[in-house]
Amino acid sequence: MPLYEYYCQHCNGVFEALRPMGEAALPASCPACQRDGQRIMSSFRAFTYRDGYPRRIPDQGTYWHLGKEVKTLPKRMQHHQHPELAEPKTAKRPTKSKRAEQEERAVEKSREKT
Repeated sequence: MPLYEYYCQHCNGVFEALRPMGEAALPASCPACQRDGQRIMSSFRAFTYRDGYPRRIPDQGTYWHLGKEVKTLPKRMQHHQHPELAEPKTAKRPTKSKRAEQEERAVEKSREKT
């Protein structure tokens, strides 16, 4: 028999029960308060699907990507990095010639103002 997880709203508890597949969707009796608990998706699959069964409680509305919690699903991924987890790109430093040009322009602008 498979093992299923259930959530009891009355005592805010999560518990497991071995049940036949045909009875999996039916409420199970909570071992703490003896009231019916609703089936939830098991924690090992909870990060994969957001539709269907309720997620494990408490649900923060976040997803998991390579073991790290993120708030949005990735739309475009490069090298298996989620946009929220990717390190920011470093700004390119200007070359000596570009810095010299910028300094010359700044000097010219200051001369024009006076």
